[in-house]
Amino acid sequence: MNKAPTLHPGRWWHALPDGRVQCDLCPRDCQLHEGQRGACFVRQMVDGQMQLTTYGRSSGFCIDPIEKKPLNHFYPGSSILSFGTAGCNLACRFCQNWDISKSKDMDRLMDSASPQAIANAAKRHGADAVAYTYNDPVIFAEYAIDTALACREQGIRNVAVTAGYIHRQAAREFFAVMDAANVDLKAFTESFYHKLCVGHLQPVLDTLTTIHHETDCWLEITTLLIPGQNDSPGEINELAAWVAKELGPDVPLHFSAFHPDWKMTELPPTPPATLTQARRIALDAGLHHVFTGNVHDPEGGTTFCPACKAALIVRDWYAIRRYELTAEGRCPHCQTAIAGRFGKMLGRDGQAFGPRRIPVRLSP
Repeated sequence: MNKAPTLHPGRWWHALPDGRVQCDLCPRDCQLHEGQRGACFVRQMVDGQMQLTTYGRSSGFCIDPIEKKPLNHFYPGSSILSFGTAGCNLACRFCQNWDISKSKDMDRLMDSASPQAIANAAKRHGADAVAYTYNDPVIFAEYAIDTALACREQGIRNVAVTAGYIHRQAAREFFAVMDAANVDLKAFTESFYHKLCVGHLQPVLDTLTTIHHETDCWLEITTLLIPGQNDSPGEINELAAWVAKELGPDVPLHFSAFHPDWKMTELPPTPPATLTQARRIALDAGLHHVFTGNVHDPEGGTTFCPACKAALIVRDWYAIRRYELTAEGRCPHCQTAIAGRFGKMLGRDGQAFGPRRIPVRLSP
């Protein structure tokens, strides 16, 4: 039996003269007739207005290490309560969460939770933050913003894991309530975004500059390197040079390994050597903190002091093996300040959360 969607008034839209409404949330600018859904599938015209159909409903909750987002310079070793809904406003052929992001079955959203219930659950389970992830949180921005505000009232931080495909005005409001974000910069060519994501590159670059220059949200970037698609040394150099120039050398950049999935199962996994090479190119382009992901690479997972090159945070997958930053976030060897958000303790109890994954149910 199909459940009726949970409707909540949407923001960022306007009425058109012909009776349709236009969604102003993301660059797709979907123009909808009565009853029609946008490309993301979760924003719908109902009774002449824009409605969000997934408010208060989630595809599941889980407590993860912050490093899994990935965020390496945002309270390392802390824990985070992760959740998402369904749908997405991009159509990436290589999507690695396609069962959620491409779902049009609202019955997948089994966990019901109000913003206050999520904040309470994070507090109850000792999570340091809440992550809006799995599918892209910009498409359920109203739900995410309300939850973030409820979390802030209880001292819980907020993290967005997103592709950044959102208009600037909505981005300013959304990221204003986020404490950190990891943005997928999927490639550095318009052709990649057009052919493999059915989107455009420039709006994502606009989102990155908006976050970094117009909000207090800590920013890290991830690029999934796909063999033969976005992994050429030239493109990687252009990407890293843009980050260094437009955002500065201290924004962490993660290069992550692709594995065949969704509609791109014919390609091989990313060779570890490709990630190592990409990391070296980005460091040579002037970036201070470049990491590798989805592979076992202790050097690629380590935070080094950009001044004296000392290994300050040594990671093994999601486990922290050594942590040498001072309480003020400085290198103990040369006193250089390390960009990021750091505290006196790794986690709430003074210990790193580690590589655990703890499923959580918020409703019976």
